[in-house]
Amino acid sequence: MNVNVRKKPPIVRLPPKSNLELLLSNGARASMLLVGIIAFVFALHAGRLILEPVALGIVIGLMLGPVASKIEERGVSPALSSLLVVLVFLLCLCALAAALATPLAFWFSRLPEIWRELQIHLSQFREPLDSIAHMREQLRNITGGSKVTVSVDSGSPVESVAVLAPAVIAQIILFFAGMYFFLATRHRTRIAILRLCLDRRLRWRVAHIFRDVEYLVSRYLLSITVINIGQGIAVTLALWAIGVPSPAIWGALAALLNFVIYIGPAVMAAVLLGVGVISFDTLGATLLPTIVFLALHLAESQFVTPTVLGRTLTLNPFVIFLALAFWIWIWGPIGGFIAVPALLIVYAIGGNILPGMEWSTESD
Repeated sequence: MNVNVRKKPPIVRLPPKSNLELLLSNGARASMLLVGIIAFVFALHAGRLILEPVALGIVIGLMLGPVASKIEERGVSPALSSLLVVLVFLLCLCALAAALATPLAFWFSRLPEIWRELQIHLSQFREPLDSIAHMREQLRNITGGSKVTVSVDSGSPVESVAVLAPAVIAQIILFFAGMYFFLATRHRTRIAILRLCLDRRLRWRVAHIFRDVEYLVSRYLLSITVINIGQGIAVTLALWAIGVPSPAIWGALAALLNFVIYIGPAVMAAVLLGVGVISFDTLGATLLPTIVFLALHLAESQFVTPTVLGRTLTLNPFVIFLALAFWIWIWGPIGGFIAVPALLIVYAIGGNILPGMEWSTESD
């Protein structure tokens, strides 16, 4: 009996690629990666009206996820536990807004007075500024420059509010809806994504990514929230001790601004400088609120925060600065808030995909 045995086709070995071919291949991959990054950045900026509140809701949801899990351990369904967490969070925001409404209205009414006081204090620098302006005019005359006047015709405040109000209301609704649905469906979303991973090793990595993201972001935000509340109380007591009016509002503002690292404390220092100008007469007393705040912030940033967060969340300061600059450029203040949580998410993904790479800076 004849048995037809198929012969295996001969193995054809391709010649090795030349240096030019390798360069073109790597260049094409780098170009595709660059185009993808540019498209991603453009999409973030173009869709900021929708992506901002949804991303903020997801970040807050990651922070409150362990709280919802504790409630679910008592037999409460995820939908109900998520609703309870969102309602409690909303009540806390309303209580904070109600407590700060009256002092904020009082200080907003005094903004013209604060501006006049600042002008009086800065009048001693008028002569050097006039000299600089005179030199600038002379240089302009020498170079033949001309003055250009630009006039901007802005709409009335009522018109601006009427235009912005629907967008703000829509973003608030998207924020709370995104936070609720993320909390209510976080377990089902995780299971659905894990089912898509057919490889066992890939499923293991994805499961660890989910675990690390929730752990890092929730631990960071909950710890920072407790630290900021403590700092707000310390700032309130310190400003009350030196006689600053409405110290509670400045303590609450310091706690809120401290969520945006680097920039928030700088803004708070500038605000307290204006408060000192309107509250005191001498130069030393004017600078005292700012000095007290900076001393408390230095103690918090150098001792309290590293002690509470530990070394596992000690990221490279330069990487944090780049992330902060990028997200503020893309999304403004909301981007400043989610910059570090977004960096922690990247840290969790990178730590599981490339476990040998050092993603944090640990001190001995």
